[in-house]
Amino acid sequence: MLHLISQSPIDNAVLARLCTGDDVVFLENALLRLLNTGELNGILSALLNTHQLYVLADHLAVRGISAEELVQGISVINYAQFVALTVKNSVIHSWT
Repeated sequence: MLHLISQSPIDNAVLARLCTGDDVVFLENALLRLLNTGELNGILSALLNTHQLYVLADHLAVRGISAEELVQGISVINYAQFVALTVKNSVIHSWT
């Protein structure tokens, strides 16, 4: 399943609903919570053991955040890669 998370702050209940192997794309202001200095650092680091976590490069650029500022292991993708994730996952859930 592909989860699209755009809510900020990110609700821990949403993260608890992820299943092993799910792909997660953080969008819009949700990526402000992905900073390596943020309170979700430990939770996100643990999720990376069983999930693929992504952010869109354009959403980072608009907010003036570099990939180096994110929790280590979160992948930065472009729109073509985002589309590929939507094709790969037949079920998509948006959390707004």
